[in-house]
Amino acid sequence: MASSSSSSRQTKHQVFLSFRGEDTRLNFTSHLLKALKDTGLNVFFDEETLERGEQISPALSNAIMASNLSIIILSKDYASSKSCLAEISCIMYCKLTRRKIVLPIFYHVDPSDVRNLGGSFKTSFNDHESKSLDQVQRWKEAFADVGKLKGWHIEGGKFDRPETKYINDIVEYVAKKLMNNKSSTAFEELVGIDYQKKTILKLINQNDCRVIGLWGMAGIGKTTLANVVYHEISSKFKSCWFLQNVGEKIRKQGMESLRNNFLSKILNQEIDVLTPSIGSAFIRERLNNKKVIVVVDDVDDPDLIDYLGVKHFGDGSKIILISRDRQVLKNGGAEKIHKVNELNEKSSLQLFSTFAFKQLNPTANFRDLSNQFVRYAQGNPLALKVLGSKLYTKSRKEWESEVDRLKEYGQPKISQILKSSFDELDELEKNLFLDIACFFKGKYKKEVEDILCSLYNGAVCGISNLVDKCLLDTIHFQDMLEEDLRLQDLRRPRSASTCQSAFAGRPLIISMHDILEEMGKDIIRQEATGIGNCSRLWSPNNVHQMLRYNKGNEAIKGIKLDMSQIDNLKLSPTVFENMLNLRFIHFYLPRKFGECWNKKLLADQVDIVSLPDELRYLCWEYYPFKSLSSSFNPKNLVVLKLPHGDMEQLWNGNNPQDLVSLKEIDLFDCKNLRKIPSLLGAINLKSLCCMGCESLVELPCLTHLASLESFDLDGCHNLKKIPEIPSHFHYLDLEGTRIEEVPDSIEHLIWLRRLRLRNSRVKNVSNNILKLESLYDLELSHCPITKFPEIPKSLCSLNLSKTQIEQVSLSFDYVGNLADLDMSGSSIQKLQCNISLSGSRKIPTIDVPSSILWFESLRNLTMNHCKSLKLLLDLPPHLWRLDARDCPSLEKVSFIQQHGFLGDPYKLCMMFFNCINLNQDSIDSIEANAMFKIGSIAETWAGQNIFLPSLVCCFPGTEISANKFESQNVYSSLTLKIAPNVCGKRRFLAFAICLVADLTHCSGFGKLELTCEYQLTVSSCSDGVGGYEKFKSVLYDRGSLESEWNCMGDHVLILFQEDMVKEDKNYEEATFEFYIRSYSYNEEGEKICLHDFKVKKCGVHVFYVGAKSCADGNVESSENSNLNEMSNDESDGSFYSAEEAFFEEANSDTQKRLYLLCFVILNFMTVICRFHKTCKKVKRDTDSILYWN
Repeated sequence: MASSSSSSRQTKHQVFLSFRGEDTRLNFTSHLLKALKDTGLNVFFDEETLERGEQISPALSNAIMASNLSIIILSKDYASSKSCLAEISCIMYCKLTRRKIVLPIFYHVDPSDVRNLGGSFKTSFNDHESKSLDQVQRWKEAFADVGKLKGWHIEGGKFDRPETKYINDIVEYVAKKLMNNKSSTAFEELVGIDYQKKTILKLINQNDCRVIGLWGMAGIGKTTLANVVYHEISSKFKSCWFLQNVGEKIRKQGMESLRNNFLSKILNQEIDVLTPSIGSAFIRERLNNKKVIVVVDDVDDPDLIDYLGVKHFGDGSKIILISRDRQVLKNGGAEKIHKVNELNEKSSLQLFSTFAFKQLNPTANFRDLSNQFVRYAQGNPLALKVLGSKLYTKSRKEWESEVDRLKEYGQPKISQILKSSFDELDELEKNLFLDIACFFKGKYKKEVEDILCSLYNGAVCGISNLVDKCLLDTIHFQDMLEEDLRLQDLRRPRSASTCQSAFAGRPLIISMHDILEEMGKDIIRQEATGIGNCSRLWSPNNVHQMLRYNKGNEAIKGIKLDMSQIDNLKLSPTVFENMLNLRFIHFYLPRKFGECWNKKLLADQVDIVSLPDELRYLCWEYYPFKSLSSSFNPKNLVVLKLPHGDMEQLWNGNNPQDLVSLKEIDLFDCKNLRKIPSLLGAINLKSLCCMGCESLVELPCLTHLASLESFDLDGCHNLKKIPEIPSHFHYLDLEGTRIEEVPDSIEHLIWLRRLRLRNSRVKNVSNNILKLESLYDLELSHCPITKFPEIPKSLCSLNLSKTQIEQVSLSFDYVGNLADLDMSGSSIQKLQCNISLSGSRKIPTIDVPSSILWFESLRNLTMNHCKSLKLLLDLPPHLWRLDARDCPSLEKVSFIQQHGFLGDPYKLCMMFFNCINLNQDSIDSIEANAMFKIGSIAETWAGQNIFLPSLVCCFPGTEISANKFESQNVYSSLTLKIAPNVCGKRRFLAFAICLVADLTHCSGFGKLELTCEYQLTVSSCSDGVGGYEKFKSVLYDRGSLESEWNCMGDHVLILFQEDMVKEDKNYEEATFEFYIRSYSYNEEGEKICLHDFKVKKCGVHVFYVGAKSCADGNVESSENSNLNEMSNDESDGSFYSAEEAFFEEANSDTQKRLYLLCFVILNFMTVICRFHKTCKKVKRDTDSILYWN
């Protein structure tokens, strides 16, 4: 059936839908139509259901011609409809004559049946021919032509994707096609370059950008992208020229001939310049009068740009240079260089499908294999095209065979094209490329540079050149984590990830396209005549044969072996003796094997194996010997990694080794290692990892290692004292050691910023730690310490969880910058924030305003699971996170004051659930602090277009405070009246919520969702119309507490969320409904409700807040009230409701005038009092400052 609007007038439509109504109207077509319209597209769709005959109506014909794109949904009985065939004939005619876009969708039909008029379509056309219809031949030709177009093939059935996913892809494709309609008809094969095309067009439109460079690896689509841009904008220039394959043309005809031909085309006259530069002033003037666009493809010589004379072109001219070498573009004068990026996975699959299936999606039974080829190509359009074309019409068995072949040998046609980039390299760059392709892909860039610099002069510059030529890339570590499955060498985060300082020092990873890697390995294979003559070995079979039969020789420079791919092998002690030039050894197990491993390389009745002195890189996981060979001279060794090894010591004897080249030692999890030998000669050592060396009892002096950046002793359970390390160290991890004290010598680590002693045996911390003025993070959790340690003022984070400290008294002078204090699970009984300045530092007690003593730095206090905790006293009111859950002995909680500067929190959290012994004063104090925070948020942020923090507060209880929440009700809903805005100024309503619910069945706030649905009714007096608005707010949804716990009995929840602040539009009433649910997720990622909790009581408090002035940020209403009085009946101005409600009760004009006069006088007196108090406070503050100075 056709697609049309019933209206006969011609309308400009974006999409015309052609379909067989009986087949798809009520399913696929209706869903596609809705999705297209939801995207904002204007779709011409037929509402009629009857067959109209073989002639197309003028309305439909006009609609087809007026539409930019036609979608033809080819279903089983499509060809049985004469009107559908008439439409398809008209659509294909418009494609031919008007260059309209046509997109076929093969819905449960085979595209080959459409092309060849087979299957059910043959029967339909035979039926039409039997009726001697004149149009049948034209219909058949149009129908067959549609079958040759690329579109979507929706097979259906259990192996195919859901139709909704196809619809999403189709809508996205249609939107992109229509946005790029100018060039899309000329370049229908192009996929995924729209965004990059827009980027180049923006650069071209910049007046200060004359020369633009397109840079990228071979086959990435640089020329294609330039071609699209060139055709789209060339009509705007007087002259245009696309110089393709310039490098090849110069080699064939010479640079002079190329230039003369180029200038002749631009000037429309035979030009013959014989000098190196364009000396003729006449030619230069003519060029200067030309506004031209020129594309120069495959530039490999920067001098070519000047030689061609492009600098003489007139104002507004644009020159696009294309090169694989970024440095050539820079030297050639490119003002902006755009790196042409790989296609994303979706576009890659689409491009691959256009060649492999002649449609825009893979068939269902080839989707898995298609994805494998797409992953291999990694977004390279050339590879996708070559692979797709090769696999077209091939069987599944042939596809599977090609997958296996690619893993071993790559694709010759692709490699041949890419090899031209390799052939242009000098000898140094070739060696660097081959070494990285075989051994160092996925390694830290700095580590690779260190290793290769020990082999080649100029390695750093050479690596940079390879990046410029797009044969290498560098990515950040975080980006690498997303691709770590294919970066096999980074198989375990272990020593790299746990030594956090290593991240800061080496953030970049060497990356290489898989196709380039295979090309490099193929070059090495072709150079060798046998295993023994191969310069670099990486194939498990080849390495296994070489080691087993002792076939190594001088030709071998490096060996890389995935030990999971071989059987157990006993090594001969002389296996490496003949490999005099061996520089790299890398024996590893992939990450996927985790802890399930077997030692594959075993000692053959010997305790040691000899190693060649030329080694630069030795990485041998599960090293099977007790030490390194005493005959091995490590003078050239740069990196030594022996994780999980069996060694007891690194080498025999105490003689110092020549370690001047050594920069990294990784001995992770060497459980038998007892001693690290002298590292006196390792003056360039940067990283030493001994994590998990359980038997390690002794470390040499390391104070001379001025280059040492990373040092990890986590899990060295027998290490009893802090080692001597360089004073410049920033981070020291001694977790899990047997260290019993932080000694006086700690004072030498003057630059130390982080000290981790978690799960050690520390009982005492020397007072000398006060001298560490850079220390900001100290962790002593799970230590048997009994006294709160002296801490420097610089400290921001202190972790004392699971310690035996019983009492803590904090004073401002003692913890001036402390922001995070964690004492969870400790033996703490009392914590008090003192307001005096007396203490161990012998500072005299003086009268200092309490505002100075609020510990404004302290933001996060964690006290959960402290079973003995009874008192939390004089807490600062502005804490962002106070976690005291599961403290059953806690009786008293108090805050210094309920006002102050809240800061700029992201989320506010106060958790006291299961604190069943809290007294009423404490509950009142907790409620008051929660309301202070909500009021402070409302006053500070309301009316400003910025993020508002949320708040969640929870404590045991069954009652809602009547003083704090005037509007209350039993169960889960309530209605309240909004006080009228008699002042007439702009104001905001901020709703604080209080709920009571039994949370016994709740296993954690991490799986809890608290929702409020509310309705605000507009007063009919405001505009005579009235009405209402509905809102929904998720008051809490994960985030604050993720751990599992069991909640007991009824609890009170005080809640606030940024979308609970609304501008007052003369609302007169608010109605609320509350829900508390726990949930989980199914395998499809959909949220599933596990339990509905009954809301027993609910309450709401309304803050009436004046809007902030854009000019000065002052509240437009009256003077701000103190935020320790937040209830409506106590507010004095900024929160209006008490005044307004009182004013409203006046029964006469006289009373109202009297009340108004009283309020004016009272407000004036309040201002005077505040001014007086402020002056006194300023004087006290000034006196205090003068005293301190």
